[in-house]
Amino acid sequence: MSSTADIVTAAAGFVDRTLQNEGAWYRADDVGSRLGGAFASYGSSVGAVRGTVRDALRKYKDLDHDGVVLLASALWGQPKPGARPVFERRLAAVVLLQSRVGVLRHSDLTRMEAFLRSAQTRELADPLVADVVVPLLAGLPDRDRQRADVVLARWRKDPDTRLRQAAALIDQQARPEAPPQGDTHERAL
Repeated sequence: MSSTADIVTAAAGFVDRTLQNEGAWYRADDVGSRLGGAFASYGSSVGAVRGTVRDALRKYKDLDHDGVVLLASALWGQPKPGARPVFERRLAAVVLLQSRVGVLRHSDLTRMEAFLRSAQTRELADPLVADVVVPLLAGLPDRDRQRADVVLARWRKDPDTRLRQAAALIDQQARPEAPPQGDTHERAL
């Protein structure tokens, strides 16, 4: 039986190698120019990132809550010391969290906060908020939601613009839609 750390290390290696193999120089150049050189890029397509995460989850079925958040953190980090973060690895972390949002807990908001602070682009921050944090919050029981609301209140006042934007997006998505205006009777054509 392998430890969680061994499984996470193997899964991160699998994802990294696969993303490198799926890369193309012209997509890597596009990411570099679009994001101002903040990230290294393998040039993997979004479809390749999604497929790689799907394959990793099939191959490493023993990823529980701890394994999922550790793998997301490993992918979010630098591939090796001194290297720039890799855009596709971070995107894979977001896709992983999207795929396993049901195992996440209110206590994972601190990890999401760290990811948001270092996202450097809305291309990572927006799906992290919309597709991970919002569903996470929606699935929390009352007591855990109250704890999460304390974190969100802090985000709303944080000096970091990214956290304030995340809190605003969460608030916007949590608001019920306005009722229709005007005549609400159906008309026969």
